Amino acid sequence: MRVDAREPINIPLFELTDVGVENATLIYQASLQSENLDGKAFLEMWSAFLARESSSPRLDRPITGTMSWMTVATPFFLQAGQRPDLIRLNLVVQGKGRVWIDDVHLMRGPLPSR
Repeated sequence: MRVDAREPINIPLFELTDVGVENATLIYQASLQSENLDGKAFLEMWSAFLARESSSPRLDRPITGTMSWMTVATPFFLQAGQRPDLIRLNLVVQGKGRVWIDDVHLMRGPLPSR
């Protein structure tokens, strides 16, 4: 999908309900590319727990300027007993320019060991 942003924009891509996952890491991964992006773009994952929302940390680097395809990811850590009612996957563009997104995945993995 290509996005021509004339101003900052938050683009909802997918919304999942009845996820049925807890005690795990959810990883939102996609391929991004940019052209003349004056600002930055990144992946964002929101989870809702009983009408209370929280977002994933922005640990992966954003894209900016003109960049060729790169795979980026953002994790969300679900502890035991944390079962989201809703998962929302977004592409956030903070600025102006062109961004492409492709090959979107939501994966489940183990929680990091402490």
